Amino acid sequence: MQDAFSPATPPPPLTPPPIIRPPAPQSRRSRGWMITALILAGLLVFAGLVIVGQSAFHALRFNHSFKTTGAREAGPKLEECVLEDNDSENKIAVITVAGIITSHAPDSSGNNMVDVIQAQLDRARDDRRVKAVILKVDSPGGEVLASDDINKAIRDFETDEPDDHGKSGRKGKPVICSMGSLAASGGYYIASGCRWIVANELTITGSIGVIMHGWNYRGLMDKVGIAPMTFKSGKFKDMLSGEREPAEIPPEERAMVQGLIDETYGKFKEVVADGRGAAHELNKKSGKPLAENWQEFADGRVVSGKQALDLGLVDELGDFDDTVDRALDLTHLKSANLVEYREHHDLADLLSLFGQSSEAHDIKLDLGIEAPKLQAGLMYFLYQP
Repeated sequence: MQDAFSPATPPPPLTPPPIIRPPAPQSRRSRGWMITALILAGLLVFAGLVIVGQSAFHALRFNHSFKTTGAREAGPKLEECVLEDNDSENKIAVITVAGIITSHAPDSSGNNMVDVIQAQLDRARDDRRVKAVILKVDSPGGEVLASDDINKAIRDFETDEPDDHGKSGRKGKPVICSMGSLAASGGYYIASGCRWIVANELTITGSIGVIMHGWNYRGLMDKVGIAPMTFKSGKFKDMLSGEREPAEIPPEERAMVQGLIDETYGKFKEVVADGRGAAHELNKKSGKPLAENWQEFADGRVVSGKQALDLGLVDELGDFDDTVDRALDLTHLKSANLVEYREHHDLADLLSLFGQSSEAHDIKLDLGIEAPKLQAGLMYFLYQP
């Protein structure tokens, strides 16, 4: 027993407070990025498989046929689409010519309007089930050479082709033109090669003529204080230049330019006369011959569909359905499926976009109108109000 003077029992030692450790840092990577990465990886794998599959297909095809890919396959890639299924074994192909007729490629594919129309005609010619072609024209015209190329392609399509032994080979097929709201100048130039032309009563057509357009900006240069310096090898080397005073243009130059216009204009009238004459010879009394005074109206003026019928520039007034009926009548068919050939782009075309320059991706301002892209020095079959 302790007395009052004995020391007290020492208290137990204090327990140190627990150490609180911060939680381990977790990854803040968003799941959205992971999903995006997986999708991109899947697309790349799919693209690789498609490219490998296409390469294997062409390789097997080469080994099987022992010949390289045809030139036609190197052009526009077309796929057949059914516009109207009439449960028939026969077909009528519909080819559309819309807008300015030009030989310039609209995009990086390198295929211009002439190339595409030629490829469509070739596709229709090779298909034995295609009995006729309907050419839908809604165009103010365009370049002289492009219009002439399309007209020749149509005439060749309608002409019989002999075989290698000189005998009757592949038969030509009729082309029936269906005019839309506008089929003027170059639009009529290509229509004149068709076997039959159907126009609406309110169609604007005609405008048979040639135009070459340019600008003289010498007055503006004088106001700004810019003087041209031209060194040329001949008197007419700067022909059609807009830097000269109008008085500096020699009369001989004006006569030469007008001579080119007159020569091309004569070609236009010759094509119309030959095309409509050949069509009337085949159509006999059912078609319309050219009127004796049709050249009086071939001075660049436009005419309505009704006036064109009176002049013999078209064969019939009607709409697209009437054109289909006429195509069936000319081919002696009761019914046919309507098809068209549309351009399609595969994955290789899509991937090629990444290798294009920035010029191909320029932003264009849509003003609601399509201004003709005329180039100086070129002649046009064009109706330009």
